Amino acid sequence: MDLSKHKNEDWMKLLSSDVKAKRAQIMLGGGKKSIEKQHSRKKLTARERIDYLIDKKSRFHELGSFTAYEMYQEYGGCPSGGLVSGIGEIAGRKCMIIANDQTVKAGAWFPITAKKFLRMQEIAMENRLPVIYLVDSAGVFLPLQAEVFPDKEHFGRAFYNNARMSGMGITQISAVLGACVAGGAYLPIMSDETLMVEGAGSIFLAGPYLVKAAIGEDIDAETLGGATTHNAISGIADYKFDSETACLDQVRRLIAKLGTTPKAGFDRAAPALPKTDPAQLYQTLSTGNAKPYDTLDLIHAMVDNSEFDQFKQDYGKTIVCGYGRIDGWAVGIVANQRLVVKSGKGEMQLGGVIYGDSADKAARFIMNCNQKKIPLVFLQDVTGFMVGSKSEHAGITKDGAKLVQAVSDSIVPKFTIVIGNSFGAGNYAMCGKAYGPRFIYGWPSAKIAVMGGSQAAKTLLQIQVASKKAKGESVSEAEEKALLEKITSKYEEQTTPYYAAARLWIDEIIDPGVTREKIALGIACANENPDFDSFKLGVFQV
Repeated sequence: MDLSKHKNEDWMKLLSSDVKAKRAQIMLGGGKKSIEKQHSRKKLTARERIDYLIDKKSRFHELGSFTAYEMYQEYGGCPSGGLVSGIGEIAGRKCMIIANDQTVKAGAWFPITAKKFLRMQEIAMENRLPVIYLVDSAGVFLPLQAEVFPDKEHFGRAFYNNARMSGMGITQISAVLGACVAGGAYLPIMSDETLMVEGAGSIFLAGPYLVKAAIGEDIDAETLGGATTHNAISGIADYKFDSETACLDQVRRLIAKLGTTPKAGFDRAAPALPKTDPAQLYQTLSTGNAKPYDTLDLIHAMVDNSEFDQFKQDYGKTIVCGYGRIDGWAVGIVANQRLVVKSGKGEMQLGGVIYGDSADKAARFIMNCNQKKIPLVFLQDVTGFMVGSKSEHAGITKDGAKLVQAVSDSIVPKFTIVIGNSFGAGNYAMCGKAYGPRFIYGWPSAKIAVMGGSQAAKTLLQIQVASKKAKGESVSEAEEKALLEKITSKYEEQTTPYYAAARLWIDEIIDPGVTREKIALGIACANENPDFDSFKLGVFQV
C-alpha cells in the first residue's frame, strides 16, 4: 500500500473511532446514576428492553442515535432525543421498535423527540413494518410545550399516524412498561394490542396530582390507571404481567403469529462478497476529502463480486451510473465522480460538480430503474451544479431541473449515503432528505451545507464588511481576518455529520465498512411493501 493510502485509512478510521466513542457516551442515556435508579425499580433501560426483545444472535440497527447531539444544553441535554429506535428482528420478522428512554428527563418529549418519533413511523409506513412501542414517558417536556404540541408535525401527529397505519394493515403493539400520560395515553389505545406491567405501567389522561387539582379527588396512580384497572375494569388493556420480561415475551409471541404478506418482488440473486478489498472504503477519500479520487474504487468495494455495469460510461463523466448487486439485491447506483476528467471537447472538468450532460444522464438512468423496478442507491460527494455564463447559456438549470424531477417522481425505493460533500442543489439532485430516501446515512466524512465552508465564509464576510462600511465604520485587515476566522469556525461546525444527525437530516452516522449491510437491510425492508404507484413524470424539460 502506498503512503497516501495509509494516511487516508488512518484519517477515516480516526473519524470512525470518534463516532464510536461519542456513540458509547450517548448509550448511557441520562447517565449511570439514572440507569442505576431504573434498575433499582426492577426496570430495564430502553436499550436493554430492546436487546431482550429481539432474536438472539440478531442485531439491532439503531436509527437516530445522535438525535439532539449537543442540543438543549440549557436543560442538561437530551441524548438520542430521549427515544431509542430502529429495526430489529422479532421471531424472524423485521420490526420498527420505538422505546422511550426513561433515564432521559423521565422519557419526556422534546421537540426533536416528536420529529424522531414521526420519522420512525414514516419508515414503518413506507416499508410496511410492524411497530412495537415500548412506552415509558412522562409526556411533553413542559418548558418547551409550545414547540412540541400544536403544529402539524408535532406530538399529535403520532396518533394521526397510528390511525393511518391501522388502516394500512400495519400491526402496532404497545407494551406499557412505565408512565403513559395525557395525550400520550392515546398511543397504546390506538395500537392493535396493549400490554401492561403491574405496579409499573400506567395509562391516564391526567395523573393523581392533576386529578386532585381539577376535581378534588384523592387517588393513587395504580388505582387510577394501573394494569389491574385497565385489564379488569376499563377494558382498555389486553394483557397484564408481573414483570417486564414476561411482557416482552408476549410481544414476541404475538409477532410470531403474524401472517405472511405479499412482497414487492425486487430481484435478488445469491449474495456474494466484493472481490475488491473492502479496505478501499477507508483508503479512497483523502484527509479532509481534499483530493480527487475515483468513485469506482468505492463502488467496486461495495457491490457483489465487484461487478458493476456502467450506463453511458463515456458521457456525463462527473456522475457515474450503473447496475450492480448488493448482498444479492439488484441496485441502480448514481454516484458523484471526483476525478479530474476530460470532456469530449478536451476541456478539463473537476469532478464533484454536476454538469448538464451528467444531470441528463442521471435523469435517464433513474427513469430506466423505475421502468425495471430496480431500487436506487445514491452516493453523494457533490459540491453543486456548474456555474458561470457558459453553463447558464447551455441550460444547466434546465438539466438540473430534469434530474430533480426524475428523483422526485421516482417510485422505486431510494437509499442515500452521504460520503463526502453534500452542498446546495447537489444535495437535492442526489436525493437528499427532502427527496424521500427510505433511509439516508452519512459517513464520518460527510458534510452537508448550502455551500462549502470557505466560499460561504467569504461571502458572509463580504456582506458584513459592506454593511459596516455603509454605516461609515472602517474595517482593518486584522479585523477582517478575525471576522473571517469566526465565521468559518461557526459555519464548519454546522456542516459536520454530528450536526446533521442531531437534527435528523441523516438517519445515522455509519462506519464505511457497514455500508453494504445498511443498504441490504434497507432493500429487505422495502421489499415488505408491495404497493407501487405507476411511474409518471410531470412537465419534463427537454
